[in-house]
Amino acid sequence: MNLSLPRRTVALGLLAGSLALAGCGKDDSSSGSSSSGGSGSANASTQCPPADGSAQKKQSFDDAPPMCIDANKTYTATMTTDVGDVVITLDAKKAPKTVNNFVVLSRYHFYDGVSFHRVIPGFMAQGGDPKGDGTGGPGYTIEDEFPQEGEYKEGSIAMANTGQPNSGGSQFFIVTGDSGTALPPQYTLFGQVSKGMDVVKKIEADGNQDGSQEGTPVKKHTITSVKIEEK
Repeated sequence: MNLSLPRRTVALGLLAGSLALAGCGKDDSSSGSSSSGGSGSANASTQCPPADGSAQKKQSFDDAPPMCIDANKTYTATMTTDVGDVVITLDAKKAPKTVNNFVVLSRYHFYDGVSFHRVIPGFMAQGGDPKGDGTGGPGYTIEDEFPQEGEYKEGSIAMANTGQPNSGGSQFFIVTGDSGTALPPQYTLFGQVSKGMDVVKKIEADGNQDGSQEGTPVKKHTITSVKIEEK
């Protein structure tokens, strides 16, 4: 399968060869998107959403958000899907900019109604594209915060990217098997499933290993909401 660099990609080393799996989605506003590295700016038009979840749904932004979280606090995301809840412990200490981005998008209800558009059993379940076809994004990109070699494990949640530096936006993937844990440290790791891996496995069960389908699942599962708890 050919690697398409304009699209968000997760590359997998398989046996003695290398299989590039495309489909993590081109940012639909990449021609005019901004990359502030997630650090925020006093002039940024994107504002911090209310922590109580009262913000109106928003899926298009002019700029990356300012820093809205406290990296010294603990953040947990409860992702409600059509097949159950997935609880994710977010790692704000190791990936503060990425966690900030995920928290802000979640509080803006960006992920509500968004599907897992690419699911490959034994590898990963990918979502976060509002278009649902791998071509969408929030309108900006954020800075990479890569992990160390060997840190991915089953239930890890990481950012998809185009293969170019600082190209993550809203699309993420959850590692579901050995092929995912073997990934090189080229995808920002920002959390770990702490409860509901059985739900992730239900999503994985409807995935697609047919290379010609680029992981398009047999049945798409949908995120209903993502609620953030701060402690």
